[in-house]
Amino acid sequence: MNLYELPLNTVGVVNDLNCNGNMRRRLLDLGLVKGTKIVPVFKSPSGDPIAYEIRKTLIALRKEDSSLISIK
Repeated sequence: MNLYELPLNTVGVVNDLNCNGNMRRRLLDLGLVKGTKIVPVFKSPSGDPIAYEIRKTLIALRKEDSSLISIK
C-alpha cells in the first residue's frame, strides 16, 4: 500500500521510498525513513494535498509525492 491510500487518522509505518535522486533526498530530509510512523490527519477539499503528522510535525504532500512512499 502507498501512503496516499492510507485512510485519515490511521497509523502507517514507512516501509520504502520508491524514488531516486532529489525526491528521495527531500523525503528523507523530511524524516520519512524506514520504520517511521505517519498519520494522515487532514485532506484538502480537492483531495490533494494531504496533511500528515510525522514526528509531532505536520507536513503536506501532494498525491504524486505520497504515492511514492510504501507503507505497512
